Amino acid sequence: MSDRNGLRALVIGLDGACLPVLEPLFEAGALPNLERLVGEGVAGPLESQVPPWTPSAWPSMYTGVNPGKHGVFSFLDYDGYDWDVVDGTDVRSDALWELLSARGYSSVVVNVPVTHPPGEFDGALVPGYMAPESPRCHPPGLLDELREALGDYRVYPNSDGVGGARAVSEYRAVTEMRGDAFRYLADRFDPDFGFVQFQSTDTVFHEHPGERGMVRAVYEAVDEQVGRILEDCDPDTVLVVSDHGIGEYDGYGFYLNEFLAEHGYAAVSRGGDGMPSWVPIRDGRLRAGDDSSDDAGPSKRLAALAARYGFTTHRAGKLLEAVGLRDVAARIVPDHVVRASSRQVDFPASRAFMRARIECGVRINLQGREPDGVVPPERYEEVRTELIELLRGVETPEGDLVFEDVARREAYFDGPEADRAVDIVTVPADFDHFLSAELHGRAFAAPGQPWNHKRDGVAIAAGEGVDGTLDGAHIFDVTPTVLALFGVPKSVEMDGSVLSCVEASGERAYSTRRERPQWADDETRRDETRRGGTERRDGEDESIANRLTALGYLE
Repeated sequence: MSDRNGLRALVIGLDGACLPVLEPLFEAGALPNLERLVGEGVAGPLESQVPPWTPSAWPSMYTGVNPGKHGVFSFLDYDGYDWDVVDGTDVRSDALWELLSARGYSSVVVNVPVTHPPGEFDGALVPGYMAPESPRCHPPGLLDELREALGDYRVYPNSDGVGGARAVSEYRAVTEMRGDAFRYLADRFDPDFGFVQFQSTDTVFHEHPGERGMVRAVYEAVDEQVGRILEDCDPDTVLVVSDHGIGEYDGYGFYLNEFLAEHGYAAVSRGGDGMPSWVPIRDGRLRAGDDSSDDAGPSKRLAALAARYGFTTHRAGKLLEAVGLRDVAARIVPDHVVRASSRQVDFPASRAFMRARIECGVRINLQGREPDGVVPPERYEEVRTELIELLRGVETPEGDLVFEDVARREAYFDGPEADRAVDIVTVPADFDHFLSAELHGRAFAAPGQPWNHKRDGVAIAAGEGVDGTLDGAHIFDVTPTVLALFGVPKSVEMDGSVLSCVEASGERAYSTRRERPQWADDETRRDETRRGGTERRDGEDESIANRLTALGYLE
């Protein structure tokens, strides 16, 4: 039980951090506080899961279970061919701080992704990534208190479209907000456990790839806050962890739906209700007075004619971006015109498709599961086998295999939510190839982004209870390890183990399955509770989707 004598354990989350990024900064003397933790403790790679993306990996970290149990596989949750942005209500397993609360320990949690809206537990929580800009916190009214005490608190930096000193200033501002908020709440609630996450260590690579000076500035700001937190909170044990690594692409862009179309699995259409190839324009709104009817007359016919001769929105987007007019076009081009000019994956007419690149896999259009499924259940395994054999043999133009693994989803996911995963998991070789769900005109091209996620993140452990070496660490191991630091056995349901540098506390059979919120069956109340009302929900989802698009997660 709690002795309320300060932090017994602190987890510091650095999104996208990995040794190839940290070690040059250590050598340059830029990160004295993080480097000191490494010197006092142990450090090594922390293997992420598949898919190694923020919205799925952080829930895996703070629950200790794979996505087949906690239920979040992507930035989006799907209902048939439609989607919604995920949030904390989609996580079906208890969070670490909820498990500790049930055993009498309190927590302060700041900026951890996919925690909005927060559940009930002993302590305080300020949601992070995937939350709206003014999220509901726990306890109620906490955000107003923070803003009154600190002057400002935001979830996201205002860094999109700005560079240089302005971008650095924004990154530094939100980094300081995280540190200030955590120290304020630790003083106010006197918790046993703390968890603070810094997202800008990943965002800077997506918004400013290759700008080493800006990366260093972001990490220096984070290191400064780490030092202040350690000094003020004096935790007994510290874990620094990341959800994945990051690095440059050395391979190709592989347009999986184009490949599937070439082999007769994915159907392609021009116009209609398939998957658009330019999300920012698709999500744009019409100018006041523009015709919003389905029949746009000459403009729609002109766009369709352009598409017939290969001038798709993908190509148009690249051209407009090059001359600085892409955002302008997104505001003024009617949605129906864009759809008419797009080559799209026709979901209902396809046998198989990649629904979104961040899912790292292929979905079969199965009868009885998808709204317009075409593959009979009795042919499901046959089609899966065909596709696995086909994809395992895909080679780059140089003759190298594109995938290090192509497997049935059962090889990566198990649990009550596993049937919501892709049917076939595709793991790019060393994550050096950029998988895309867009239609590009050919299967191989240059990567769509210069930097992106890698499988290995980082783990650093220091302080009381840390001894030995850090070997074979996995993202699933973080929650069992923190529980062990409190003498709490891990659940037999958890997929992780206690890190090798910490003594285990055994395991017991107890459920970590989170019950659905009591209001989940009342759709109106569910909308109001999750998003603040249906009207607000639409705006928030669009805002978050546009942010994810700008970072390259959605296409």
